[in-house]
Amino acid sequence: MADDHFERPLRIGLLTHSVNPRGGVVHTLELARALHEAGHAVTVFAPAAPGQRFFREPPCRAELVPVHGTPADTVAMVRTRIAAFVDHLGALLEHERFDVLHTHDSIGGNALARLQDMGRIEGFVRTVHHLDDFADVQLAHWQHQAFVRARQVFCVSRLWCEHLARHHGIAAQEVANGIDTARFSPRMQAGDAALARRLGLRTGAPVVLAVGGVEERKNTLRLLEAFALLRQRPGQADAQLVIAGGASLLDHSATMQAFASALARLGLAEGPNRAVRLTGPLADEDMPALYRLADVVAMPSLREGFGLVVLEGLASGRPVVASRIAPFTDYLAPEDVSWADPLDAGSIAQALAEALARRDDARIARSAARLARHFSWAESAQRHVALYREGLRRPHAIETRTAPCP
Repeated sequence: MADDHFERPLRIGLLTHSVNPRGGVVHTLELARALHEAGHAVTVFAPAAPGQRFFREPPCRAELVPVHGTPADTVAMVRTRIAAFVDHLGALLEHERFDVLHTHDSIGGNALARLQDMGRIEGFVRTVHHLDDFADVQLAHWQHQAFVRARQVFCVSRLWCEHLARHHGIAAQEVANGIDTARFSPRMQAGDAALARRLGLRTGAPVVLAVGGVEERKNTLRLLEAFALLRQRPGQADAQLVIAGGASLLDHSATMQAFASALARLGLAEGPNRAVRLTGPLADEDMPALYRLADVVAMPSLREGFGLVVLEGLASGRPVVASRIAPFTDYLAPEDVSWADPLDAGSIAQALAEALARRDDARIARSAARLARHFSWAESAQRHVALYREGLRRPHAIETRTAPCP
């Protein structure tokens, strides 16, 4: 990484772990778009099996890193993807240089650390969206290495900046997410009703939407319990819980099995036009309409990096239920959402009922407008570039000083 062209457009490589619609991947693609529109030369890298493509085509150059075979478990999958990144980038670096290589996950972080050990790069940038509690020693080691080896560490919320400072002595910098208000809007579109029919969504009854699939971190089991309590309230017996997404590299089979058992115990059927609808991953163009078809968006997560779903739900004109924990409490005002204790199904049910009964479109619009002014992808890109240039001025420094998050 050269240190002599700090005012020219930068050559930036952004690494993400998947081509599927996960929060970190969305962040990477939106950041890539904003950096590209600001005039920088951006390449997005992601591992992909044969036939896979990005769920949303990047506006800039994109390189799919080939991965093959069916790994036996998560450790084998991660090891395969790290090696694929090393091989692909190692070959590319024979004839191409980047000012910044910036990874948004542990897979890319370990690949870049290995390339640094090989003398192929001087350093790299890592964004921590959140950290997982891995029981597997190897996965925990890879997660740790991916941020302690980075020259600069960014986080998408104050919560994780403070966590890294307190527990790891890492002086991470906070970088913002953003919301695309041209994409997410409360204005109903001609195709919305067709999507409702295709997915088997109910009309004339409250629709509770959760985005992210069935996962322990998303608190899906407790949300299901809360939904069952909601249906016991007057006028809510026909409510429908719609859970969209779920394209994860991690193994959530135990949570899925527990979810199926809970459905049977609660007497709730799953499927089109049933009480519960698991849509699985959806086409990117369907998501704005899905938000508009909901009556309330639920995000009672146990742990989040930021929670883009909250911004998307509000921008779509829908009331949102969120956990009364950081990072939500760090960037949301008390009136922005209906708050819930994520450890209490009754609290989540009460928040859902209040959001449905006291919906105030004017208040939602004010919250959405204020948050859109604060969370801009263009401004996020500007901050990233300023931090990139700062890091390039000290190319061999690894920042591990404890410091408050801005």
